[in-house]
Amino acid sequence: MCGLAGFIDFNKKSNRSDLEKMTDVLYHRGPNDSGYELYKLQDANIGLGHRRLSILDLSNHGRQPMNFQDYSIVFNGEIYNFREIRRELENCNYSFSSDSDTEVILKAFHKWGVKSVDKFNGMFLIVIFDRKKNHLTIIRDRAGVKPCYYYFENDLFLFSSELKSFHEHSSFERNINFNSLGDYLQYGYITEPNSIFENTYKLESGFYLEINISSKKIQKNKYWDVIDFYNKPKIKIDEVEALEEIEKLMISSFNYRMVSDVPVGIFLSGGYDSSIVTSILQSERTEKLNTFTIGFEEKGFDEAPYAKAIANHLGTNHTEYYCTQKDALEIIPKLCDVFDEPFGDISSIPTVLVSQLAKRDVTVSLSADGGDEIFAGYSKYDLCLNYSKKFDKIPTVLRSPLSSVMSSLNPKYIPYFNKTYNFETKYLKATNALLAKNSVELLKLTSQYFTRNQINNLLKPQISILKSNFDLKTLNNNNDSLNSMLAIDYKTYMVDDVLAKVDRATMSASLEGREPLLDYRLIEFVAQLPSELKYKNGIKKYLLKEITHKYLPKKLMDRKKMGFGVPISDWFKDELKEYFMTYLSKERLEKEGIFNVDEVILLRNRFLNGDNEGVRRLWFILMFELWYKKWMS
Repeated sequence: MCGLAGFIDFNKKSNRSDLEKMTDVLYHRGPNDSGYELYKLQDANIGLGHRRLSILDLSNHGRQPMNFQDYSIVFNGEIYNFREIRRELENCNYSFSSDSDTEVILKAFHKWGVKSVDKFNGMFLIVIFDRKKNHLTIIRDRAGVKPCYYYFENDLFLFSSELKSFHEHSSFERNINFNSLGDYLQYGYITEPNSIFENTYKLESGFYLEINISSKKIQKNKYWDVIDFYNKPKIKIDEVEALEEIEKLMISSFNYRMVSDVPVGIFLSGGYDSSIVTSILQSERTEKLNTFTIGFEEKGFDEAPYAKAIANHLGTNHTEYYCTQKDALEIIPKLCDVFDEPFGDISSIPTVLVSQLAKRDVTVSLSADGGDEIFAGYSKYDLCLNYSKKFDKIPTVLRSPLSSVMSSLNPKYIPYFNKTYNFETKYLKATNALLAKNSVELLKLTSQYFTRNQINNLLKPQISILKSNFDLKTLNNNNDSLNSMLAIDYKTYMVDDVLAKVDRATMSASLEGREPLLDYRLIEFVAQLPSELKYKNGIKKYLLKEITHKYLPKKLMDRKKMGFGVPISDWFKDELKEYFMTYLSKERLEKEGIFNVDEVILLRNRFLNGDNEGVRRLWFILMFELWYKKWMS
């Protein structure tokens, strides 16, 4: 796990100092070593920079940039099956001087070109410069575990693991993309390929860029897409066979992610996903695994006792820590640096905290993300399916008029209901949901915290709503409503929220985070299963739960799903109240000129007067304000 940065400067003004500054701002991603290479060519200056967190082959043989013949590479991530690929290359007369996966990638690319990515099982951002062909290739992993940003304007192309590198280059123009700000306010994250800045993008998961330096031509290509596997005819398989295949894939995937030359731990929440990872791995080992949990003092948010019970049952070396308001006070000011574009997932606080906790004892930690998106675990799927059934009873010709009538009414003045929790937001979503054609459109609506009308009222700049993977039209008739929602969630919420959160949080502590449930072989198989195996007899995540019950007593696991929640409403009426008063003050907002001040103040005061409905939206605005102070002042 590392960090990388670089440039192609067709103006030939960028120098080694620019490269070092862009790279070294990523010190947290790779504190063990650094490397820089600058090529002054006829067409452009090329810079490749790398910060190394040593995981495999801790010697200098793993240093990057690494060179072989006409190729140079910088790489962030892990290729878990690198030893199998290495043996294949050795049979083709390649020799190796290190035990690193970087050298394997480099020589695999020499042998097979960009098609070598089809052989890689891992998480990765790979940048390879072919000096002979004057050609740069950038590849991002299938699920999007590792981030990649790029910028191209005025003949300057920048790339990095994190946006903060771009601020270190004097020619980077940091103009806010207000359409992306609208995207952020809707979801709490900015959907790929967009970023908070104009002319700046995320390379989508499963894509690669090819840059012809002689012609300045940039071509983006897709090499893998989860939609392709959802679109295949569903496998005709019985439950027993499906469970056997999934368990086999899990065992292989989980063990791959234990390959390391440094200590490894596991984030254990007590839920099904992290519990199955921990139980399978501990069942195959005599040494105790290291597990880590964050708890909360506030009732309804604390999963630590469940995690501790599972750790005791499995016999892991367990560490727990209770997150307090004081901890939050220390972490919140750092979030705008950890997430260098606006990011609104409140669970980033405990994720940063558990990463810091784990780093005391290990350098690698497994995080069991993706289980809900792959196996159907979220309650929002129920909500969308139920909405869909209700709306199907309303004749199509009546939906638009009914939505128009509802839009003309102010929900604040509807008797009785206006006193119920979150009624205004639910009412506005229901108004729009009447026009939804299918479950995927409903998923998009239920994923939004601000409606489009609310955003237009909130922001002074006029914005256009960006297209995203929520708007994909490529799912075919082999998918019912549930499988369609799972496919879209995999390409939106999982990659842009969950994986972004875990990558930045773990790397902020110089900890490598690995995702054992995101092995591409697992999703390729489960995507082809009928939804009735995933959500059976009212049981969400049925297949994963059945496997878990082989390893853990059902009585330990059967309880209501909690998620990685945070008692945000309590905190911001207590010690953290000053954040809202300072950063959402009338004077500050008027000076900035981005928000309609009265709308923000109204939302703030309603919360402080006891209405908890808008606290998540206030948090989004607060996170933007902290980001703005850090990166735009």
